[in-house]
Amino acid sequence: MPPRRPAAQCVRYMAAFWFIILLVSFFSGFAAATTGETTSTSNPKPTYITSLPGLDGALPSLLETGVYYFVESEGDPGRDPVVLWLTGGHRCSVLSGLVFEIGPVELVREPYDGISLPRLRRNPNSWTKVASILFVDSPVGAGFSFSRDPNGYHVGDVSASLQLVQFLYKWFSAHEDYLPNPFYLGGGSYAAKLVPFITQKISEGIEAGVRPIINLKTIMDNCHGKGYSNPRTFICAKAMSKFNELFDEISAPHILHNKCIAVSPGPSDVSRRKILNEEVDLLQNPPPRPPIECIEYPHYLLYFWVNNNATRETLGIKKISNVVFFIFLS
Repeated sequence: MPPRRPAAQCVRYMAAFWFIILLVSFFSGFAAATTGETTSTSNPKPTYITSLPGLDGALPSLLETGVYYFVESEGDPGRDPVVLWLTGGHRCSVLSGLVFEIGPVELVREPYDGISLPRLRRNPNSWTKVASILFVDSPVGAGFSFSRDPNGYHVGDVSASLQLVQFLYKWFSAHEDYLPNPFYLGGGSYAAKLVPFITQKISEGIEAGVRPIINLKTIMDNCHGKGYSNPRTFICAKAMSKFNELFDEISAPHILHNKCIAVSPGPSDVSRRKILNEEVDLLQNPPPRPPIECIEYPHYLLYFWVNNNATRETLGIKKISNVVFFIFLS
C-alpha cells in the first residue's frame, strides 16, 4: 500500500491552485476504471445519491458514484461544461476538493464532541452551480482507491495520467449524453504536472479519431507554475532561507491564519504495513483537535465524517472481510 500525505502537507499543496473551470468526481477504486487487474471492483455499477449523512435536506443536484464522484450541474446539465478536477499533493484525497474547495457541500465549523456526525451544509460558492464536476482520486492509492495487486501502486506521473485518459474515455462512453458538453480539465497545485499531459493525449486522440470524441476545450491557468523558486544559486538560496525564517509562524497557503497543528497522525508508510489492523488502529486514535479558529479545523471534522459507517455505506466505500481497507487521512 502507498504512503499517504499528512494533512499539513496536503493543506499546503491544496492552497496554490492551478485550474480551469472544471469539477471532479471522487472515486473509491480508481484502478477499476483504468486498468484491468489493478482494480478495486470489476464492472462497477454507479450509485445515485440525493442526500449525504450530516446534511439537512437533499443535495442541490445529483451525485453519482461508482469508481468516482460525479456532481451534476445545478444549472443546465445538458449544456453546462463538464469539468475534471484533480486534487493537489501526491496521493492526497480528492475529498479536499469536494468538501473544502469547489464542491456542493462544506463542513459546518462548530465544536465537535467526537461522537456525533459532523454536519454538512450547502456551499453557496460551489462550481456545480455552472458546471458538472468529476472528482477523481489519482494516482491509485489516493483517498479510498486501492489496488488488489501491490504492483498497482507503482505509478508515476506519466502512468497515472495515462490511467486517467483511459478512465475518461470509459466514463464518456458510459455517459454519452455529456459528449456534446464542453469539457475542461484542472486541479490544484501538483495536478499542474498531470493536466497538460492528459489534455495533450486527449487532443491527440481527437485528431486520430479515437472514440468517443470528447469536446475538449482550452486549459485556463493562472500564474501557478510560472513562478517557482529555483534556489540553485547562493544568493537565491540565502534569500529563500530568510523568507522561510520570517514566515515560519504563519501558514504559507493562508497567510492571514496562524500556523496550527497537523490534523493527520503524521506520515504513514503504509507500504510497510502487513496487517489491516494497523489501519483500524488509526480509527481508534483520531488526530489531535486543532483550535476551532484554525484553517485546518474542517479537516479534523472530515476525519470523523468520512470514517462514519453511515457515510461509508452511502459513498460505497470498499470493504474487505468487514474491515475498511483504507481509512481517510485528510
